[in-house]
Amino acid sequence: MKKLVITDVKTIITAPEGINLLVVKVLTNDPSIYGVGCATFTQRIKVVKKAIDSYLKPMLIGKFPNNIEDIWQACTANSYWRNGPVLNNAVAGIDMALWDIKGKLADMPLYELFGGKCRDAIPAYTHVDASSVDDAVKQVQGKVDQGWTNIRVQVNGYGGSDYGSVTGPNDGVYYDPYLYMDTVLRAFTKVHDVFGDKIRLIHDVHERLTPNQAIIFLRKMEKFSPLFMEDVVSLEQMDWLGRVREQTSVPLSMGELFNNPREWMKVIQDRDIDFIRCHISQIGGITPIRKLIAFADLYGIQTSWHGPGDLSAIGHAVNAQLSLSSHNCGVQEWSNSIKENTYRVFPGTPTVRDGYIYVNDRPGIGVDIDEEAAKEYPEISFKDDWTSDWTISRLPDGTCVRP
Repeated sequence: MKKLVITDVKTIITAPEGINLLVVKVLTNDPSIYGVGCATFTQRIKVVKKAIDSYLKPMLIGKFPNNIEDIWQACTANSYWRNGPVLNNAVAGIDMALWDIKGKLADMPLYELFGGKCRDAIPAYTHVDASSVDDAVKQVQGKVDQGWTNIRVQVNGYGGSDYGSVTGPNDGVYYDPYLYMDTVLRAFTKVHDVFGDKIRLIHDVHERLTPNQAIIFLRKMEKFSPLFMEDVVSLEQMDWLGRVREQTSVPLSMGELFNNPREWMKVIQDRDIDFIRCHISQIGGITPIRKLIAFADLYGIQTSWHGPGDLSAIGHAVNAQLSLSSHNCGVQEWSNSIKENTYRVFPGTPTVRDGYIYVNDRPGIGVDIDEEAAKEYPEISFKDDWTSDWTISRLPDGTCVRP
């Protein structure tokens, strides 16, 4: 029996739901054995593709795909500078594909390789992005009718898109933090009046507030007993998180912008958060995330993996495989953008019933890419991607703020 080696690494950009996704396909000298992974950093997707095609692919040809840890370490260290989103996503796509191959060789789904199931299905939450307070109630009702009990409620996106006034020529989303807080509180009040404790509410602050504003906001949110509040301070103001935590009983989550272990180690060790919700490709893939899961479990921190629209179905399935096999899984984000085209391009995409995610029992990740179908949804231009300008946020006077 000939030794299995990597013979090619392909990168595929497709946009089945109008958002650019980057998929990695690692081929071997056995045509029946290949693996797929998600390397999507949609705002800089061409840069990640270039990193894989020009730098990582030449390193991998001829390598034994079973040596996942060694390959991850080599790919991460080879550029000397590391832990950035471009390199991490590039390495993650390859890492996921290698784990996919490992599962296929073992004839087991990944959750079996990770120690087996801790649960039969994964509790998930869905999104409501309403245009008004009344619309929030209407949309929540629709989600409840579909069986959802964990629902994230936003009004006019992150921080609101119709507050304040544009005083200059700069592009971006203008918002007023105090009007934003008032609107969300009114929406939560009305939703809670209608649905009571039958559902658990979530809200993503998305770093739109200063630390002192976050404290004021969280104290007012306590009466709704939310499942958690996400990203209440910016990554640059992480030293405030412990002080914020001391002044509220609301559970906190953070992590989707993390790249480096130094960013999550302290908040976990200090127990400043209740949920860690990293974007798995952003921190380098399955290999580092399994270490993070074990580390968080030691401190009683639950997982809530980032599951946005700019994540391929392969990435969502990886989230689910990890959640199934992790005792400290809390809840998992499920994107409204996963629709018919996704299931066509990505056969095996997980399904949702009554607010729970279910995976299939196919070996490996359990999701493939139909390359012919993917060609029907080619890469879209950056200006047409919904992510191109929504992260540019400005106060009413035009000040650009993070994120």
